This record gives sequence, C-alpha cells and structure tokens, in this order.
Amino acid sequence: MRGIGFTLGSVVAIGILIAIVLVGFPTYNVYSKQMAGKAAYEEAVQNRRIRVLEAQAALDSAKLTAAAEIERAKGANEANRIMAEALGGPEAYLRWSYINMLQETAGKEGRQTIYIPTEAGMPILEAGQRPAAR
Repeated sequence: MRGIGFTLGSVVAIGILIAIVLVGFPTYNVYSKQMAGKAAYEEAVQNRRIRVLEAQAALDSAKLTAAAEIERAKGANEANRIMAEALGGPEAYLRWSYINMLQETAGKEGRQTIYIPTEAGMPILEAGQRPAAR
C-alpha cells in the first residue's frame, strides 16, 4: 500500500505542477511582454530627452559663436577705422594693406604676383583685344 500511495501522491504532485506550469507560463509571457514594452518606452523617452538636450546645447553653442563673431567683427571694424583715419582715408589704407600683404608673402614658395593694367584706378579688362582683321 505504501508503494501505491507514494506513486499516487507523486502522480498528483506532478499533475499539480503541470497545471501550475500551464497556467503560469502564459501569465508569465504576458508579464514579460509588458515589462519589455515598458522598458522600450522608457528607453525611447530617455533617447528623446537626450536628443532634446543635444539640440539645446547646439543652439546655445550657435548663439554664443554668433555673439563672439559679432564682437570680433566690431573689433576688426574699429581697428580698420582707426588705421584708415591714421593713414589719411580708406584709399591710403587699402594701398598700405596691399603693400603689407606683398611684404608678408615675399619669398614664399609658389607665390605669384599678377599685375593688372589700370587706367584711373580701374582695371583695363579688354587690353590686348584687337578688332578683327578684314
């Protein structure tokens, strides 16, 4: 009797275990998919926050860069104005700037100087063109 009771108890225990697995497995699948969905949602929210913060940082950087460029341009403008006044006007400043550039680039490899013929300060663009021979 003892062998039958043990066997019957084992069969009942295995049956209950199988029933728990059959009921619990689909429930676990639903729970698992719910948790995976929540995790994916939180990841998407976090990625969106990161993109927003990166865009805000880029905007702030662009604004600061623009402000720095404006200040640099104001400084260059003031320096050019002072130099032009000291040299006697914008024409003299441009001539000085040209001479300074020639001095700075003198002796550098690959440097070429191109002379453009001018008349009254304006380049002669059609110099050397002749009327067609008949």
